[in-house]
Amino acid sequence: MLSTVHRFLCLGLALTCAASAVATITVERSVGTAQIIRVASLPSADLVVLDAGFEAGLRQGMVCTVSRSGESLGELLLVELRPRAATALILGLATGRSLQSGDSVAVKTFSSRN
Repeated sequence: MLSTVHRFLCLGLALTCAASAVATITVERSVGTAQIIRVASLPSADLVVLDAGFEAGLRQGMVCTVSRSGESLGELLLVELRPRAATALILGLATGRSLQSGDSVAVKTFSSRN
């Protein structure tokens, strides 16, 4: 009986240590930037086509920010990816702003670091 309890305690300790080690590992992944190559206004939504896709590290569901000359213009949601192109839904725009070909797109990142 004692050996069974001892085994469970050792297994629990090993799993706890493994979970702690996994929690401290961070994976840094490079995600490239893109540019808008086309803006399409459809009856149901406004979409943009980007000049980068899956090969640049973009993934469906990522939220991106759009800027021009360092000024933030709005946000996009990546909805369809190809190896070298992507389609994104315009989530929102800054008041009085519009998107155009050549605007810069970068993945919106969040960090818990202080």
